[in-house]
Amino acid sequence: MNKDFQIINLTPENIAEYGVCGYKDVKKHKELRNKIDWFKEYYPKGLRIKALILEDGSYQGMLEYIPGEFAHRPVNAKNYQFIHCVFVGFKKEFKQKGYASALLKECIEEAKASSMKGVAVVSRKGSFMCDNKIFLKHGFEVVDKAMPDFQLLALRFNERSSLPSFKNHISDLAPIKEEGLIIMRSVQCPYTEKNVNAILKTAKQKYNLSAQLIDLKDSVAVQKSPCAFGSFCILYNGEIITHHPISNKRFENIMNKIIN
Repeated sequence: MNKDFQIINLTPENIAEYGVCGYKDVKKHKELRNKIDWFKEYYPKGLRIKALILEDGSYQGMLEYIPGEFAHRPVNAKNYQFIHCVFVGFKKEFKQKGYASALLKECIEEAKASSMKGVAVVSRKGSFMCDNKIFLKHGFEVVDKAMPDFQLLALRFNERSSLPSFKNHISDLAPIKEEGLIIMRSVQCPYTEKNVNAILKTAKQKYNLSAQLIDLKDSVAVQKSPCAFGSFCILYNGEIITHHPISNKRFENIMNKIIN
């Protein structure tokens, strides 16, 4: 593979210059401002974001990871480097170029250099989650599962090392007793800001529901989330109705099926 790119380490000093997750305008996007503030808080604790930049200067990939004890997923992953997200290519022509592998390899090497047990990640098919294929390709194994179709994967550097796992309340599917509409979100995922205000308005005007909005302030709160995605979920009468950020239209479609 010709190396037509460079991988840049984002820092509190340069993150606003490059942006994250497609958000580049600090003044325009509250999502980006929130993400930057969160990044600055967790950077001293080991949070890292790597950006993949092509020769023409375009931003075509990123990988975000953090020591497992601070993971924004409901997992037990202490002493593992934990990947929150990885994506490449805003356009199809930039996919299947080996960019994800290049990012992942850097994360793995840093975990080894830091004497960690390995690298872990939560995977799921569909929106907002990376498919498990890239991780299986690099030697990860499925070590735990959570409903409806989440997988926890890990790459151990020593086969005698303990494996990460989902928190017990996720694995045991403990019932949620609170009634009504509840939205949980963390700024770890900037997409948790998008459409939430519209959803709150629709819930009130169309369904006469005063939703409870819970901002998960830190990794401790996120790790108590009832959803394996951790950073976002919506519950209605104790049932999870979405595990990741959705549009207002998608929210309406879900509620129409439930209520009607």
